[in-house]
Amino acid sequence: MSETRKAGRPLSPHLQIYRGGMTMLLSIVHRATGIALYAGVLLLVWWLTAAATSDAYFDMVQGFFGHWFGQIVLLGFTWSLVHHTLGGIRHLIWDMGWGYELPSVERGAQLTLAGGVIITILLWVIGYGVMS
Repeated sequence: MSETRKAGRPLSPHLQIYRGGMTMLLSIVHRATGIALYAGVLLLVWWLTAAATSDAYFDMVQGFFGHWFGQIVLLGFTWSLVHHTLGGIRHLIWDMGWGYELPSVERGAQLTLAGGVIITILLWVIGYGVMS
């Protein structure tokens, strides 16, 4: 007769076992920003289609992107693009065999997060500076 397993630790690890960390969070955010970039490309196609259609339609789309809600959408798209790119660079560094030590992994995660915010702010400051 086979013994039945007593309640205890599960046979395979799952989300209730792992303690979430910065790298786990950034892995999820990297996937989410990839999905957000698809939506951002649709907005770009909408803008380009409006530019090719008529002046009135283009003015309407420009009005959307100039509205505060449109600006927030564009800010989110910019951050998604920058953060996803930095995450990709971090993975490229890992693919080259560098940065596998735990302190390096944590530092890379912190730099990716901070760099995404800082570069996004810089891009928007430069953008508004050029518009003025």
